[in-house]
Amino acid sequence: MLHLHCTKKLLDRIKPEIAEPGQSDTALGNWYATVLFWKPQVALLVSERTLLPVLMPLAPAATLARRFPAQLALVLKEHGVPSEFIAQEVWRMDKVQYAKTANRSAVGILNEFVKHAEFWLAAYAYEKGDDDDLLAISAKLAETPCSPLYKGPVSPDKALHELVKAGAQT
Repeated sequence: MLHLHCTKKLLDRIKPEIAEPGQSDTALGNWYATVLFWKPQVALLVSERTLLPVLMPLAPAATLARRFPAQLALVLKEHGVPSEFIAQEVWRMDKVQYAKTANRSAVGILNEFVKHAEFWLAAYAYEKGDDDDLLAISAKLAETPCSPLYKGPVSPDKALHELVKAGAQT
């Protein structure tokens, strides 16, 4: 089961049934999500455990949770994660519970990534002539040093690889 903690502005768009915060049984843990009011609108989701960012189209907002595992699989593949890990993670996301945000640090990272994503959107639009390469922007965001990770892997991409490696050794 996936626990998706959403900002108020995203909850207002989706209007889901809100559950009490719980713990996801996925390797990447709970996810935090917000909406970016780009044209078209985009959802930004961040793993609470590794801070791995995933950008994806918001529309249709009501199906965000159903579409998220497929987008996560693409991002994980982009990071060179083994297909067994990806399949297991997606399989465990069969059910979703929406909750309000509960971790201020994760919300702070979401807000930082929104600023960085705006920069990368402009950079990609300028360099390539298109502004919708969400996979490439997600990968760039994952290289960002994040203070909650400073005692360990420092950036989400490195935290992801440490998590995958640790899982392969068990």
